[in-house]
Amino acid sequence: MKALVQDRYGSSEVLHLRDIDVPRVGENDVLLRVHAAALHMGDWHLMTGLPYLVRLGFGLRGPKIAVRGMDVAGRVEAVGKGVTEFQPGDEVFGVCDGALAEYACARKDKLLRKPSNLTFEQAAAVPTSASTALQALRDSGGLQPGQKVLIIGAGGGVGLFAVQLARALGAHVTGVCSTTKVDWVRSLGADDVIDYTRQDFTALAQRYDLILDTAGNRPLSLLRRALTPQGTLVLVGGEEGGRWFGGNERQLQALALSPFVSHKLRGLLALARKEDLAFLKELIEAGKLMPVIDKTFPLREGREAVHYLEGGRTRGKVVVTNDVAAAS
Repeated sequence: MKALVQDRYGSSEVLHLRDIDVPRVGENDVLLRVHAAALHMGDWHLMTGLPYLVRLGFGLRGPKIAVRGMDVAGRVEAVGKGVTEFQPGDEVFGVCDGALAEYACARKDKLLRKPSNLTFEQAAAVPTSASTALQALRDSGGLQPGQKVLIIGAGGGVGLFAVQLARALGAHVTGVCSTTKVDWVRSLGADDVIDYTRQDFTALAQRYDLILDTAGNRPLSLLRRALTPQGTLVLVGGEEGGRWFGGNERQLQALALSPFVSHKLRGLLALARKEDLAFLKELIEAGKLMPVIDKTFPLREGREAVHYLEGGRTRGKVVVTNDVAAAS
């Protein structure tokens, strides 16, 4: 089968389309014929091996898992002996190792049947980014109906889901984004939109019960100015940079500071959970949440897709499609 493979850490230039063996199916595994795989910054971190802390879990000299891609949608090709909830032909979505390939293997507890109203491309765009937004708002942020929520980076991969989820959970939502994304973020359901090139939200009178920061470049002191006295700040990711911590120093600062201030300052390590996928699927099928795709690439142009993601100016998700599967 064809797969996008890397032997060493580096930029998108380390990725190569090669013929490799189809993954073996374990007892609790599901073999998928991949129709689409979506990219997110986690793929970039595993490709580059940055920050260096990534390498402690994924390989010091090179990636233990050579095929990139985690978010996937496709049809079940085969199942292991311990799998009873899926059968060949089922259309599913979820997370796996090595989604940028014609076939991929996933654990049965990391998959769910695809939402009936989504294409494979749309379904692949959901798992990691939407789950991150959900866990940040509901779990770390403790979001309650009627609260005022500020979402920084509302036009990004996590932000676009966060805007919709906050509205679905009953919040009043303000999105922060660049000029070119203002109308688009408003179309996602934001009640208010702040263009950060023209206004500094930390200097405005408005205060928020919850701030979700996915952009990662403002000091904690400035962000706290925009919180209510008992407000919550959730930090997701960080500004791409530092080779050791990758811009996540603010999460460490927030953890150290939080016990000494009235604000709740929290970081987030998002996990792939089947129950969250099920919750997201319900919202999608109810028409309350929809993925947005910026651009699609065929698998043979997978390297170009990752390079496009590296540019950091996407409006929605970047998706790689399996031409062979789509044609069959």
